[in-house]
Amino acid sequence: MDFATSNLSKIRPKLRTSGNVTGNFGRPKTRTNGNTDLGYTKKDKINMITCKEDYIAKMYQILDNTQDQKIRNFAYSEIKKYLIQTGQW
Repeated sequence: MDFATSNLSKIRPKLRTSGNVTGNFGRPKTRTNGNTDLGYTKKDKINMITCKEDYIAKMYQILDNTQDQKIRNFAYSEIKKYLIQTGQW
């Protein structure tokens, strides 16, 4: 392609000197209404949902009691991961 005779050489990108400052995929930037307490809780103590030992005990229980092969495979892989992490595999 010869750029001397082509129209592609005449297309110049527009220098953006007007319009909104976005940075939000074309929408104007917005600010919150002073809600800076996001992520805080009023609870005194936050516990883990389950400890690893309880989780593995539940996985053994699932492995013994379910007939669904996908769930059995998941429980087996979780038990295997735990045993490898603790050096018991």
